Amino acid sequence: MRKAVIVGCEGQDGRLLNDLLTKKGYRIVGLDKHIIKYPKGSRFKKIDITKREEVFSLIRLFKPHEVYYLAAFHHSSESLPDENVELLRHSYDAHVGGPANFLEAIKKFSRKTRLFYAGSSHIFGQAKNKLQDEKTPINPNCIYGITKAAGLALCRFYRSRYKIFAATGILYNHESALRSEKFVSMKIINGAINIRKGRQKELVLGDLRAVIDWGYAPDYVRAMHLIVNSKLPDDFIIATGKRHMVLDFVKAAFGYLGLDWKLYVKENRGMMHKQNFCRIGNPAKLKRVTGWKPSVDFKEMVKLLLVQQRGI
Repeated sequence: MRKAVIVGCEGQDGRLLNDLLTKKGYRIVGLDKHIIKYPKGSRFKKIDITKREEVFSLIRLFKPHEVYYLAAFHHSSESLPDENVELLRHSYDAHVGGPANFLEAIKKFSRKTRLFYAGSSHIFGQAKNKLQDEKTPINPNCIYGITKAAGLALCRFYRSRYKIFAATGILYNHESALRSEKFVSMKIINGAINIRKGRQKELVLGDLRAVIDWGYAPDYVRAMHLIVNSKLPDDFIIATGKRHMVLDFVKAAFGYLGLDWKLYVKENRGMMHKQNFCRIGNPAKLKRVTGWKPSVDFKEMVKLLLVQQRGI
């Protein structure tokens, strides 16, 4: 029976990955801020991923086949700005310090363990090329992107210096019904449903013209599993390569519910506290190496989110 550790097991991707691996028969240890989930018969104490010895103990005793490092510390474009020392500290702990502890633990106690690190398109900052791939220059312009870039560099270092299987997925926006409502995707989905049910009169959004590469989160989690089980560790863009505006998402969601979006949706650019750069990923390498491809397109994804939220 294969064993896995999921770091960030209570987030959207962690929960979806747990479901995927459970169906495949894995024994799973799940870690998050306030909890630890472990298989029956195991006795692990709560793990602080920033404490080196605690991570060492987990890897030494459990010896997982796979570690999925999905922990992240971030906020949405409509959240209040928080580019300060505290954000830097928390981001560093989540995106660099934690992964460093797991990589070092694997090197010392379980060299056959394979690690997947969840990176982000934010490492590219304001990319000059319209379609980013694995060779696009890394040029982050926010704390989240800077620390995610450092985590990716750390994986590359352990991969080349110590021959550890440390693969990374550079993730673009991916959605499911497990998304927090602070993200614009679920703000639109829940707003449309509430308006249809008479619980809300209007939906106010920050920038209807913002362009985003949107994918379906279960597909992206499946990509993580394919990457960690590929022949060689490497870096992979996980994206659709398709451009859609926030307005496209609005039109699709309201259209499926039989609503005229123009009667209910307002734009207030003053809500945007972070500049939202257009980043579109090229998943050609991922498709070539692993055979991955999305199971649904953009409009099907929006419809699935509505169904999952019981809107239709």
